[in-house]
Amino acid sequence: MNDEYDTTLQYVEIDYDREKRTGYPEVIFAEGKRKEFILPIFEKIAEKSNVTIATRIDENIAYEIIKIFPKAVYSSIAKVLTLHKKEIVKIGRVAVVSAGTSDIDVAEEASIILEAFGSNVDRLYDLGVAGIHRLLSKQDILNKANAIIAVAGMEGALPSVIAGLVAVPVIAVPTAVGYGVNFNGLTTLLAMLNSCSNGVSVVNIGNGFGAAIQADMINKLAVK
Repeated sequence: MNDEYDTTLQYVEIDYDREKRTGYPEVIFAEGKRKEFILPIFEKIAEKSNVTIATRIDENIAYEIIKIFPKAVYSSIAKVLTLHKKEIVKIGRVAVVSAGTSDIDVAEEASIILEAFGSNVDRLYDLGVAGIHRLLSKQDILNKANAIIAVAGMEGALPSVIAGLVAVPVIAVPTAVGYGVNFNGLTTLLAMLNSCSNGVSVVNIGNGFGAAIQADMINKLAVK
């Protein structure tokens, strides 16, 4: 590790044992963090774990890390940086559904995290309920999933509709997409919390990462 970063780590307590306890290593939430913190934390986690991930990471910082770790992969859509020391064997199946193309950044965050931790993913994007025939045409794919992540803004109807079509857990992810009284996703969040369909759980606004971990756990339990 570069000596110039030694002093920054005195402010950081990396949870190296998290993977032993929970099955998942510590993941860096990079939004709002300075480069001087992100780089050494990424290096330290990479020493201990097969999978190293930074979410909501600035593109410029991501490419500085890629100079050190050429095998790292960055998604500019999801703002996620991933590094694998060895290939992950993927199991089961999770469907990630987005209502519109405006929701794809959050949907891609979920998809990338799922794949990073070993779940097969079916990406089903731009299937909002305003054109419900598009969603219904994917029924066979939805039926094969062990869990489904539904990402939507506006009135947030997508997860309720999906949950009425399938017999697996649906994880609803509200986004900040919407006009005026959408209140940056708050309207969508409240609508999803008030879903009348069974089997819907809801994560916070834009939390594709949290939805992915929950879906990955469900998928792996189903495979077992």
